[in-house]
This record gives sequence, C-alpha cells and structure tokens, in this order.
Amino acid sequence: MGGCFSKPKPVEVKIEVVIPEKERSKEEMSPNGKASPLVYKVNGTARHYHLEEHPIASNPYHNPKDVVEASVCHVKDLENGQMREVDLGCGKALLIKEGGEFYAMGHKCPHYGAPLVKGVLSKGRVRCPWHGACFNIGTGDIEDFPGLDSLPRFQVKIEKEKVYIRASKQALQTQRRTKMMAKCISLSNYNLSSTNVLIIGAGAAGLVCAETLRQEGFSDRIVMCTMDRHLPYDRPKLSKSMDSHPEQIALRPKEFFRTYDIEVLTEMQAAAVDIKNKTAVFKDGFKMEYNKLLIATGNTPKALSCKGKEVENVFNIRTPEDANRVVKLATSKNVVIVGASFLGMEVAAYLTERAHSVSVVELEEVPFKKFFGERVGRAVMKMFESHRVKFYMQTEVSELREQEGKLKEVVLKSGKVLRADVCVVGIGAVPATGFLKQSGINIDSKGFIVVNKMMQTNIPGVFAAGDAVTFPLALRNNKKVNVPHWQMAHMHGRIAALNMLAHGTEISTVPYLWTAMFGKSIRYAGHGEGFDDVVIQGDLDELKFVAFYTKRGPRRWLWCGRTAPCTESWRSDEVVAVASMNYDPIVSKVAEVLAAGRAIRKRDVELFVRHGKTGDMSWLTGKGS
Repeated sequence: MGGCFSKPKPVEVKIEVVIPEKERSKEEMSPNGKASPLVYKVNGTARHYHLEEHPIASNPYHNPKDVVEASVCHVKDLENGQMREVDLGCGKALLIKEGGEFYAMGHKCPHYGAPLVKGVLSKGRVRCPWHGACFNIGTGDIEDFPGLDSLPRFQVKIEKEKVYIRASKQALQTQRRTKMMAKCISLSNYNLSSTNVLIIGAGAAGLVCAETLRQEGFSDRIVMCTMDRHLPYDRPKLSKSMDSHPEQIALRPKEFFRTYDIEVLTEMQAAAVDIKNKTAVFKDGFKMEYNKLLIATGNTPKALSCKGKEVENVFNIRTPEDANRVVKLATSKNVVIVGASFLGMEVAAYLTERAHSVSVVELEEVPFKKFFGERVGRAVMKMFESHRVKFYMQTEVSELREQEGKLKEVVLKSGKVLRADVCVVGIGAVPATGFLKQSGINIDSKGFIVVNKMMQTNIPGVFAAGDAVTFPLALRNNKKVNVPHWQMAHMHGRIAALNMLAHGTEISTVPYLWTAMFGKSIRYAGHGEGFDDVVIQGDLDELKFVAFYTKRGPRRWLWCGRTAPCTESWRSDEVVAVASMNYDPIVSKVAEVLAAGRAIRKRDVELFVRHGKTGDMSWLTGKGS
C-alpha cells in the first residue's frame, strides 16, 4: 500500500470542540477511545494530516459590511403557495409565502444550479425542477437529494406592509450552505488499524453517511476506503461530461476532509468481512477493526465474453481516466457502443460531435424499452439518428478483431462487420459484493445485499447502501427492489448514518433520476418496473412530452354482507412512475404527490391527457378525491 499504514509515532491532536449532550451519552460508539489524523493516498503516497495544521476560518457572516437589506415586494404581491425570485442588488433570493408566513432562502439548487422558482412548493419544502432535491423552507436544509449542500436562509421582516430581506452578501453569491459538523474529539495514541465507523466505498452513499454522522454531532473516528485513486467524485458526469478531470468533478475538496477529520484511504480493495471479530480484511492483507460498518461498494460493469475481448481500446467507463482516454482515442475515429443503456447512450451522445462515426449495438428492439417503454424509446432513437448515430438492434457482438493488438473491427452475430477504433461497453453491471459470500451477511441470488428500511443488514451494526442493495420501497408496497440511482444512493447513506446513531429512521423517498443527451434531459420519478401501460401527453416527435407509467394494483374483493361470499372483484390502475422531456416541473410535481403517499389513478391521468392543458389536475395538488 505504498507505506500508507506504516506506523507513525503517536501524536496528540489538540482541538477545542463542543460535544452535544446526546453524543456524550453514546459510549457504545466509542469502544476504542482512539482517534487519528486524516490519512489519504494519492498515487500510492501516504500523507497524514492533523487538524491543527488546517484551522477553520471564522464565520464571515458576522461582518456587518457583508450584510445587505432590501425591500423586495408588498405583502399582497404573493399569495399563499407562491414563490418569487427577488433581487437584493448584489444577488438574488427566493421569496416564499406559505401558511401566511414569508420565507427567504437561496434561489439556486446547490446541486447543478437549477432555478428553484420553477420548482414545486409543497408542505414546507421546495423540490428542484431538474433533479428532485428538496429543501426545507424554514431552515434551508436539504431533505432529499441529490447534492450535498443546503441553502442559505435569510431573515424576513414586514414593515408598513412591505417585505424586507436581510442577507449575507457572500451567501447571496455562493447560494449554498454546508451544515454545521462536529470534528474528531481531542484524543491521543490512536490505533491506525481500528476505527469506530468504517465505510467501504466512497461514492455518494459513503460520503453522505460520513457527512451525516458529523452533522449529527458524531465525534469519533470515521474511515472511508475506496478502490478508486481519487476522493469522492460526481460519477454520473463520467458519461455526461467525459473530458472532466477528477478535480473538476470532486464532490468535496481535500480541505473538507481535513477540516472534518473524515479519513479516506484510496486504492483499497476489500477482500472479506469477519463479522465475528468485527474486522474488514483488504486485498493486500491489511485488517481494520470497526464498531459500525457501512458497505457501499456499488457495482462492477459487465464485460464482453466474446472472442477477442482482451484487445486494446475496449473500455468500461468506470473512472475519470477511462472517460478521458475514450474521448482522446475517439476523436475523428470510429466508435462502437455496445449496449443502449443509460451509460451507453450518454457516451454515444457525447462522442457524436467528436468522433468520425458512432454506432450503437443493442439486443432489444429499441433503446430503453424496459424502462421508458417502446414509444418513448423510439422517440429517443429518432433523436440520436438525427445526430448521425447508427443503430444495430436485436443483435450482439460475436467477435472483436484486432490489428497489431488494437481494435480494428466489431463483428455482430447478424453478420455485419463494423469498423471500430474504440469500443465502449455498457451492457449493465453486477453488485460488487463477491467479497461478502462467506461473511454471513445476507446476499440474495443476484448478489445484492438485503437490507431493511433502516439500511440494516441481518448482522447487528452492519449497514449497506447504494447500488449494491435491495431494500423495501414504500412506493411499491415495501417490495424489495434495487434502485441504482445517484439520488437514492445519497438517501441510503443518510438513513444508514442516522440509524448507526439509533435514530430509528426509515427510508421513504421517491426514486428520481435524469439522463442528459444532446443538451436535452429526460427526468424520471417513481419505480416503473413491470408497468402495464404508458399514458402519454404531449408530442413525442417534438420531444416535448410527459409519460405516465401505470400498473394494475392488487385484486380487491367486494362483499355483499358480513358473512356473505364475495360477489365481484376489481383492480385499481395507478401511476407508479413518470418521465418527461421539456415538460418541467411535472416530474417533480408527481414526485411530491407520491412522496405524500397519495395514489394517482390512471383514469385521472387519462382525463388530463384527453383535455390537454384544460384538464383537471387536482390529482397533482391533492385537492381532488
């Protein structure tokens, strides 16, 4: 491990902290009484950081010169349930009126900068119109994901029927706020091979877990281990923005991990977990004891099994280096994408303007058929064809041919031979849980870790989150599902952290995802697996539509009397998912309805579609039956 775990001399880390009372009482979370400096490895070189080397800056908002106050509207300008973007001269804020009260906070979603005024206001929170993140209007705190930061909250006052907002100039500029976090308590003589919380995997689930623990006042040691060379980064951008460098897509800067004493060990592959001795064993033989464990290892891309699969210039996009390499090799060359998956189609879209040719090979009849349905899939396919992408459907790769060791041709089972300088494989993935087979942790037949609503496995103190798990989805009557979405990984990590601290919090979020191609996005909320029908409003040819995915509910029996036999039965068709393109914020509206536990009936959606914009939309506001 390049000396990463050579034993340093014991050091004393001197930090003044205030530990919440609830934290002081959690003695079971501090079995070893040890802490450590931050350790992380880049290019095999270990470095140890002590918090005293990186003091935290004082709060800049205490400077009176940093504060601005402005009159933004009359009290009667906003009705209850309305939002308005207002300008304070040096920046904008989002003004909200709900329940007769005014609230003000940042106007841009900290995730990708979406204008929240175009989002959905519902029961004390605003949902982002682009990717579904939710923010509490009273505190600005993030309540659903994606994204890590909350919104700044501004002071509102009413004078002579005018609404004034008082805000920090810096907050108006940054439009984001990191929640207060604890740091590791002042301890000495740390044990490098023992930690209180061990997180295997440093994606969204692992990072949010670590951050949530600190936000909740947890002040003992946290160690994250990852196979990657880099600190946690925005993985969806690997296929959406392929030439991004690791530092450009980092979720947090190095200083963040130093400041909050979250240790990240890179290039560490887990080999086994010994639940009896509470020890994780890594591929190089290193062992680390833990008190609480989160497994968030994600998945492993499937590889081709055809002849010639080892030839050069065949890629699975797993790291920033993979994505960067593909862009470089594909420029003015012939590219073949195997698999019309989200990754495959996003890569195809990104490379179209750079490559000489882009071809997509797919086993199904149309892209995304199982996920979006045939009609939406064909509309997406047509959009790609208009950008010179060629499709070879209902076939597979039989051979990869090389010349001087490098890819030259892709041979299909249909007999077609495609010229290819670069091949990107996007045929799905399997959970990265092979190292758990002998652990005693419950794994299902497909390799997914089985967890309950609190992200707990069958082993006390062991939690799992992210793409590698199946969990009970409230939206689908607690059916155990796997939802490999970026947003869901965030929420898994938060729920796991809260329950490590014995909060007893259950997951109830609505899945939300997006895909970006040729400057257009498809947004999706819900879980449409096994849908029976698709009801579409809008114009698929113009790529302006919303698609409602419905599924027939369980049979319900009607009885003639208290002891009479059943006389008839009926089934209720309900919306289980929604997708849209150029139809914001309909997906976020539906997500809010589903999050509130309200059913959307198929017949209500059909009436809405039949009458267009004049149709009854009470099913979206909760005012209908």
